Amino acid sequence: MPQRNLFVTTALPYANGKFHIGHIMEYIQADIWVRHQRMGGHRVQFVGADDAHGAPIMIAAEKAGVTPQQFVAQIAAGRKEYLDGFHIRFDNWHSTDSTENTELAQAIYRDLKANGLIASRTIEQFFDPEKNMFLPDRFIKGECPNCHAKDQYGDNCEVCSKVYSPTDLIEPYSTLSGAKPVLRTSEHFFFQLSDPRCLQFLTRWTTSGAVQPEVLNKIKEWLQPDESGKTALGDWDISRDEPYFGIPIPDAPGKYFYVWLDAPVGYLASLKNWFDKGGARAAGEPRSYADYIADPAVEQVHFIGKDIITFHTLFWPAMLHFSGRKVPSNVFVHGFLTVNNGEKMSKSRGTGLDPLKYLSLGMNSEWLRYYLAAKLSGRNEDIDFNPDDFMARVNSDLVGKYVNIASRAVKFLPGGKLVGEFDTARAERLVDEVRNLLEGREYGKAVREIMAYADEVNTRFDGAAPWKLVKEGKGDAAALVCSDCIEAFKVMTACLKPILPTLAEAAEQFLRSGSLDWANAARPLGSGHVIGEYKHLMQRVEAKQLDALFEVAAAETPPPQPSPGGGGSNDAGPGGSEPGGEPLAAEITIDDFVKVDLRIAKIVNCEAVEGSTKLLRLTLDVGEGRHRNVFSGIASAYKPEQLVGKLTVLVANLAPRKMKFGVSEGMVLAASHADDEADKGIYVLEPFPGAQPGMRVR
Repeated sequence: MPQRNLFVTTALPYANGKFHIGHIMEYIQADIWVRHQRMGGHRVQFVGADDAHGAPIMIAAEKAGVTPQQFVAQIAAGRKEYLDGFHIRFDNWHSTDSTENTELAQAIYRDLKANGLIASRTIEQFFDPEKNMFLPDRFIKGECPNCHAKDQYGDNCEVCSKVYSPTDLIEPYSTLSGAKPVLRTSEHFFFQLSDPRCLQFLTRWTTSGAVQPEVLNKIKEWLQPDESGKTALGDWDISRDEPYFGIPIPDAPGKYFYVWLDAPVGYLASLKNWFDKGGARAAGEPRSYADYIADPAVEQVHFIGKDIITFHTLFWPAMLHFSGRKVPSNVFVHGFLTVNNGEKMSKSRGTGLDPLKYLSLGMNSEWLRYYLAAKLSGRNEDIDFNPDDFMARVNSDLVGKYVNIASRAVKFLPGGKLVGEFDTARAERLVDEVRNLLEGREYGKAVREIMAYADEVNTRFDGAAPWKLVKEGKGDAAALVCSDCIEAFKVMTACLKPILPTLAEAAEQFLRSGSLDWANAARPLGSGHVIGEYKHLMQRVEAKQLDALFEVAAAETPPPQPSPGGGGSNDAGPGGSEPGGEPLAAEITIDDFVKVDLRIAKIVNCEAVEGSTKLLRLTLDVGEGRHRNVFSGIASAYKPEQLVGKLTVLVANLAPRKMKFGVSEGMVLAASHADDEADKGIYVLEPFPGAQPGMRVR
């Protein structure tokens, strides 16, 4: 197959927080695909960057008392720990707040304008009278005009995915102050996506095979005309008024590009930065950035989540095409990662998987790479992390089937010397199957093929019973069987290498095979080849590690036994009763406690969540000048009207959590018995009268 040139990216994370598990899943998916391509001899430029602009970062920086640039730099400084920890190897990591991105975004804008696709018009826009600023879409919330979901952002609904104008929202409010915004006029710039040229191009590009069939079905909602001949594809507002942290629009003082215009340009900016600082030459790419990106043979591939389909399959390709640039070859869309089926969790477990906590507990990052690969497909569908399933797949399949082949077979090879001829026919079929499946991002199917092959090898090993052959004086026959198993182990190692790069490297050292790739994956080491000393390649997952990861409550562990000598006392010490059904947690210091910011919150509204029997949606006043949206699993204990007007206690500095019903911005505190099945009630904490929203609980 001719050598391919691939320019590969993942969605740019917004630089207002740490990586979450959704980021890591996407990066692992892309990293596996990139490693697979490189094993085939193809050239790949794999780049990423921080999405660094927009009002949210500007406002967060102001609250933190630093400049936006300083705020973004603090976030960016923590990226390497995650990427290195999960063996994700970008060639370059950059920022949209860069010279390259400014130059490229402004050049694309000028080219679009020259092509007659930029128009200006005076619009009515929401203005916060208390903050004295025009409100970005993401700082306006209200009721979705399409599905009527509450607390949806001003640009699109996270429940039904409808794209709309902020002025379409029902009962809008400012998330900065809580005030009802007022309409004021302002001149804005628009990318005229409604132009027939854009519709014709996007219809052609989206049906070219650049997106998955299920994604195309979603895109058609915007492109297919209705009975009157109109489509849902309207002109795109690409400007924002000052104050705004972003890239200035040329020849338009006080106007900035909307962050979603310059964010995808960050892909090109990171690539250009890598070329300009010599990374490309060091990697054997002699061309300049301009020559490389203009080459029609270069394939531009984006890995993204399903929540940003609109921007990447409509706005972004149209921006590129009508500015005279190459369009993406593929946009690969994946679903979300849930944990324990989202809501289906024990009360004593956490509700998310923190990747940094995973690493800090000493858990092998390749356990997670393997597990995610075993669940991922080439389709846009959600996958679920189940701790029990995770432990079973890693211990039973990865360690029990694959790793144990090497550890068992090496014992019956005198001097580590291989003998006999290896039949490569089955191995070649496996390599071809796995290679094709990885190409189509059908990682789960690839893993199943590898494990089916491992079953065949283990069955052959067990059937031959080399330990018996040695006892019977048939050591040569035992060595023949085990040589065959080691050869098969080498084939599986090559197939797993894109998924498990560090394990594969250790296996290569044991096998003395050199670097494995698709060209030599099925090629035998050969009779007479001497392998190295076997060292244990991977430990098994222990239940206590998963318990620590998800913070399993002590109620799920066996109760302590009475001390020798008889009955317990009424004290809460060893051998005594367990308050609330569980022993006290491990001792902490005052430094640990003050990290948790507890605030008095007033419940200004409460309502049931459609589609959930457990959750209530609380609208909270925490004295911030805006309202917070918090989901709480207390529907079994309270009716919404019982809570409205009450004061409670909120964990105010808990990272926001994106749920299928919306974003939860904190956690209210409630007491309950540790036994999930005890049905002993849930009691929301309520402070004494006199407490005010925003007061800190110390």
